[in-house]
Amino acid sequence: MKLATLTALFALMSAFSSSASAAEAASAKTESAVVGGGCFWCVEGAYKIVPGIVHITSGFAGGHTENPSYGEVCTGETHHAEVVKVDYDPAKITYKDVIDLFWDLHDPTTLNRQGHDKGTQYRSIILYANDEQKKIAEASKKEAQGKFTDPIVTEIVPLKKFYSAEAYHQDYFANNPEQPYCQAVVGPKIAKFKKKLEERNAAKAAAK
Repeated sequence: MKLATLTALFALMSAFSSSASAAEAASAKTESAVVGGGCFWCVEGAYKIVPGIVHITSGFAGGHTENPSYGEVCTGETHHAEVVKVDYDPAKITYKDVIDLFWDLHDPTTLNRQGHDKGTQYRSIILYANDEQKKIAEASKKEAQGKFTDPIVTEIVPLKKFYSAEAYHQDYFANNPEQPYCQAVVGPKIAKFKKKLEERNAAKAAAK
């Protein structure tokens, strides 16, 4: 009798847990921003430390070749840029916040270049999904110009299609922290961005 009761209780708890998980998943809402600021390993690694970011996918966009490979993009002939799709929780962070942070994680004044990485695939770019994103991106760019002496050359263009990069590019810095490029370039960029993020958060807290 006790065994039957316990079995029924566990079954009920399991069903409730499954229903709760399903409801939670259904209620979860994310929105996306697609940006490129040089090597996507750097951009991905930086955004990963931002509260409210749910998931990041490294990939390609802005070009004309369908389903491009990393090797094809590196030739510059596809005209795709290395970008990241940033999925975020709009209850915790806004599209404007995501774009405002974009100016802190790379140099938007260098054309088709970030550091030693040269080519159109490394250009600074924001790809908007709708008119509202376009409006926000353009306003953010105008506001950010005050931080730089040279003109910002970031493209703001409509997103036609995003292509995910090969699996080994995803979470690259987290999975390859000892890789020479990660130690020399990605790590220092993320550390610099983290400091700016902390300063930004401190300024917001002080303003309240």
